[in-house]
Amino acid sequence: MNRVTNLFRIRYPVIQAGMIWCSGWELASAVSNAGGLGIIGAGSMTPEILEEQIKKCKAATANPFGVNIPLLYHGVDRQIEVILREGVKIVITAAGNPVKWVPMLKEQGLTVAHVVANVKGALKAVEAGADAVIAEGFEAGGHVGKQETTTFTLIPLVREAISIPLIAAGGIATGRGMLAAMALGADGVQIGTRFAASLESSAHPEFKRMIVDAQDGDTFVTLKKVVPVRLLKNPFSDKVRKMEEDCATPEELDRFLGKGRAMKGMFEGDLAEGEFEIGEACALIHEIRPAGEILDEILAEFRQVRSDLSGIDF
Repeated sequence: MNRVTNLFRIRYPVIQAGMIWCSGWELASAVSNAGGLGIIGAGSMTPEILEEQIKKCKAATANPFGVNIPLLYHGVDRQIEVILREGVKIVITAAGNPVKWVPMLKEQGLTVAHVVANVKGALKAVEAGADAVIAEGFEAGGHVGKQETTTFTLIPLVREAISIPLIAAGGIATGRGMLAAMALGADGVQIGTRFAASLESSAHPEFKRMIVDAQDGDTFVTLKKVVPVRLLKNPFSDKVRKMEEDCATPEELDRFLGKGRAMKGMFEGDLAEGEFEIGEACALIHEIRPAGEILDEILAEFRQVRSDLSGIDF
C-alpha cells in the first residue's frame, strides 16, 4: 500500500486518464476491475450522457472509479450535479482554476485530485484543498502547459513544493516509465495514451490504428495562441501549423477550428479533417490490447526493472 492506493482505495497506484472521446464506462470499469483507478472523461459528454456512463460503470464494477472534469468547458455545474446525484466518490479536475470547484466538492465529501503543469498550479491546488496533485509534463497528449516543462523535471520540482500525494503524468506508458516517475518523487502515475489504444477505449478504430502506427516525432504541440494542445500529425494539423507559420491571429484560428474537430477525429475517425489528441508515448505502443492486460504488463515490467536495479552496486 502507498499514499495513492490508500487515498483512492485501489490495489495499484495507477490512474487511467480521463481522455475525451476515449474514456467511457467500458474503459473505466475495465481498469478499475484490474486494480487501477478507472476514470470517465466527462469533457466530451453532455450531462445526460455522463449520467448514463456513470450508471453503466457502477453496474460493471464494484471497485472505485472517478470522473474527470475539464474546468475550461461550459456546463461544469451541471456535470457536477450529475456526479453528486449519482454518488460518485472521486473527481479529477483539470484544465482550469481549482479555487471555485475543489472546495465545493470537498464539502460534499468527495476525494479530489487536480491536474497541473507547473509548481504554481500545484500550490494553488493544495491551497484549494485538493487531496492529491497530478503533475502532467509536456509530453502528454491533449492540452499541455504553456511552460513546456517535461515530466522528468516537473515531478521533482512539484515534490519539493508539496507534501500531499503526487501523481505523475505525461509520457508514461510502460513499467519503466512508472518506476522512473516514482523514483523522481511521485506516489503513483496517471496513464492516458497507452489506454487510449485499448480494446475498451471508445476511440474510433482508425484513431487506435494511428496510435499504433505512430513513430518518434509524429506528434507536436500547436495552437499556442489559443490553448496549447499536442496532436498527431495529419492533414488537419498540417493546415493549423501552416496558419500559425503565416501568423494567423487567435480569432482566425478559432474560426478555422470551428466546433467538433476532436469528435470528428477521435470518435468518428475522419483522418483528414479531424483532430487527434495523443501523447508522445504513442511511439511506444505497438498493439491494441485489453485494458486489464495492459495494466498487468506495466506492473510486471515495473517489478522486473525494480528488481534488476536493486542489484546495481557502485
